Amino acid sequence: MEFEEYLEAARQGDLKAQEEIIKMYRPLLIKNSMERNVFDEDLYQELSITLLNCIMKFKT
Repeated sequence: MEFEEYLEAARQGDLKAQEEIIKMYRPLLIKNSMERNVFDEDLYQELSITLLNCIMKFKT
């Protein structure tokens, strides 16, 4: 499945598609969850939620 297909499925509530997109962006989410070289789990969760919210608002 290509990204666009995952995106559309995720927008329609497909949890597997949402999970795949999170996996695709996991390295970036982890990188941006580092605070002074320490992983911040709360920040990771907030970034993940923000990503999912952006997916739901994305207009095709």
